[in-house]
Amino acid sequence: MGRTREAGCVAAGMVIGAGACYCVYRLTWGKDENDKLWDEEEDEEEEEEEEGESCSDKPETGGKTEKGVKTSAGVGAGVKPQDDSTAKADDVKESGPGVKIEAHPESQGGGGLEAKAKALFKILKEQASAKAGRGIRFANISGTRTLASSLPCPGGRGGGCHPGRSGARARNRTSGKAKRKNRSKSNKAPATAWPVRRGKFNFPYKIDDILSAPDLQKVLNILERTNDPFTQEVALVTLGNNAAYSFNQNAIRELGGVPIIAKLIKTRDPIIREKTYNALNNLSVNSENQGKIKTYISQVCDDTMICRLDSAVQMAGLRLLTNMTVTNHYQHLLSYSFPDFFALLFLGNHFTKIQTMKLIINFTENPAMTRELVSCKVPSELISLFNKEWDREILLNILTLFENINDNIKSEGLASSRKEFSRSSLFFLFKESGVCVKKIKALANHKDLVVKVKVLKVLTKL
Repeated sequence: MGRTREAGCVAAGMVIGAGACYCVYRLTWGKDENDKLWDEEEDEEEEEEEEGESCSDKPETGGKTEKGVKTSAGVGAGVKPQDDSTAKADDVKESGPGVKIEAHPESQGGGGLEAKAKALFKILKEQASAKAGRGIRFANISGTRTLASSLPCPGGRGGGCHPGRSGARARNRTSGKAKRKNRSKSNKAPATAWPVRRGKFNFPYKIDDILSAPDLQKVLNILERTNDPFTQEVALVTLGNNAAYSFNQNAIRELGGVPIIAKLIKTRDPIIREKTYNALNNLSVNSENQGKIKTYISQVCDDTMICRLDSAVQMAGLRLLTNMTVTNHYQHLLSYSFPDFFALLFLGNHFTKIQTMKLIINFTENPAMTRELVSCKVPSELISLFNKEWDREILLNILTLFENINDNIKSEGLASSRKEFSRSSLFFLFKESGVCVKKIKALANHKDLVVKVKVLKVLTKL
């Protein structure tokens, strides 16, 4: 290295004087620092060593890289620091002048002396690169850090990319982690910010616990005495979950729980009404409990028809009415609401339609309800349900409804008394207009095999 320094100093003194001496000094200083850097970072991968050697073998590529470094360093000097401002200011101060001095001779437009200086500069650069194997990558560091942050930094250790600032790089990583941690914490909403329905006291049981009869009595006493909506909701959910078991269905009835639960049907809180219907729905699976719930069935039906369309309260009410009409004992209590059910069947969304169909099918399976059912007024748009665009569940339910009504009309002999039904009745729509039959025949080519089989079964009974 001594011979190289002497040759460079003599040539620089002869050609460009003190300026070239400074250039050679900077180049040799950078080489020594580069040697120290790569001695410390011995865990560098073999691929990077081969890449550095290949770059050193191509001086033309190195010249292009120097030009790119000059541009990057110049832009980077004007960029506002985003991390530790002191560390980045040092980086720009050290990398900026060095790069500009190296690239400056190439930007000058010529003369014999300048051409000789350029050739000497390239020779010294090639010697330094051949020995270190990474000199060109070292010149690219500051530009890569500023303008191409997505590229990997030398050494593969992350953090800052300046080789002479390991301490500052560690501090940057620490401060960056602290900032990111504080930022992530500040984005999180505090636990108390969530809207929670607070109760006046802690409920003594978990809502998913299976309670004994004495515990059920305590829950019923709490529900009967409290006016707090949160406590009422938790108690109703607890009773509803316990009512899913047959032994607790009997226990709640024997403890007088049905009237205590049913009194909350009159509340204005939609959440409380929904939980009330859910609890009564689970209790209604028991036939003896149905005898207790029948007192409130008309009230439930009225509330289900006037509450908000497609709401959770309406769905809970429809499920309770469906369970109460599985048997024939209490169906006559809802016969006055047949027109409302068919209107809801047409106006409701997908889930409301399906639940309403299940309710109406319960009535169609009782031949004694056929006359009242087919004589009620229905919207003519109801025929649109016999359309292949609907999904399988809706089509199967509407076909079952038509099949049951058609069978009941035949069994009850109502076909001969067609004059007593108006043109707006279900009887005229299903039986006399002929439009319904045409719609069903059009479904014979449906792509769903189950629907196609159901259509063929209905058509054979016409």
